Amino acid sequence: MGFVLLLGGARSGKSRLADRLGREARGSVTFIATATAGDAEMALRIERHRGGRPDAWSTVEAPLDLQAAIDSAPGTDFVIVDCLTLWVSNLMGAGRGADSILALAGDAARTLAHRRGVVVTNEVGLGIVPANELARAYRDVLGAVNVAFADCAERSLLMVAGRALELKPMDPIIDPT
Repeated sequence: MGFVLLLGGARSGKSRLADRLGREARGSVTFIATATAGDAEMALRIERHRGGRPDAWSTVEAPLDLQAAIDSAPGTDFVIVDCLTLWVSNLMGAGRGADSILALAGDAARTLAHRRGVVVTNEVGLGIVPANELARAYRDVLGAVNVAFADCAERSLLMVAGRALELKPMDPIIDPT
């Protein structure tokens, strides 16, 4: 029991692997989508993703209330959350602060630790330091949310060019004093 966290850059293969894991899972699948169609291009992306999912999968739209979406999925379902990146962006756009977002993330991650599933998120901390305060705050909050989910995940994989690299937890730091 437990979920797999898939991290990586844009177009790294995260959603493709999440889809594959859902298709290979035994039983029903609940897909939790966090995207909103803010423009025509995003609406097209959402429609393509929606059209590529098996008809038997349940879809829950959850741009803000991830916990309610997780709670609404039957306990035996394999749960796919795609993605934390947009969920954090949506929460920040709705005026939520970092502490509130981290509390929501911790609750959702702890709940998912007792479920079968996969969570998709972007790793946005590998590039340059953003030039503006909002972008830096977003990077920092998403990084902390990713850590919270990794701490609760059964496995964490970093996706690069369609390849998965297993991320191992750090050994505890022992204070020599």
